[in-house]
Amino acid sequence: MGLSGLCLAHCVGSAVLVAFLASAGGILVDHRIHETGLVLAIVLGALALGQGIFSHGFMMPSAVGALGLGVMAGALTLSHDAFEVAYTIIGVLIVALGHDLNRRAAH
Repeated sequence: MGLSGLCLAHCVGSAVLVAFLASAGGILVDHRIHETGLVLAIVLGALALGQGIFSHGFMMPSAVGALGLGVMAGALTLSHDAFEVAYTIIGVLIVALGHDLNRRAAH
C-alpha cells in the first residue's frame, strides 16, 4: 500500500508541478519513468498479492489489484493530459484497495 501511495503522490505531484513549473515537468512526466514505475508496480504487486493468495486463499484482493494495474497500464496509452493523470490515480487507488483487501483477508 505504501508503494501505491508513493505512486499516487508522484502522479498528483507531477501534475501540480507541471502546471506551475513547466520547465521541470519534462523530466517528471517522461514516459520512461512511468513505464519503469508500472513495471515495478506490476512485479511488486504480483509478489505481494500473489503471496496473499497462497497465505489466505482468497483471489478477490489479487483480482482487484490486477484491475488497478490494468487501469494504470491503460493510462499509459493516453495522451499526457488530465485524463491520463485521472486514470492513473484511479488505477493506483484500485491497487491500494486490492492491497487493503489482501491485508484484511490475512486477519
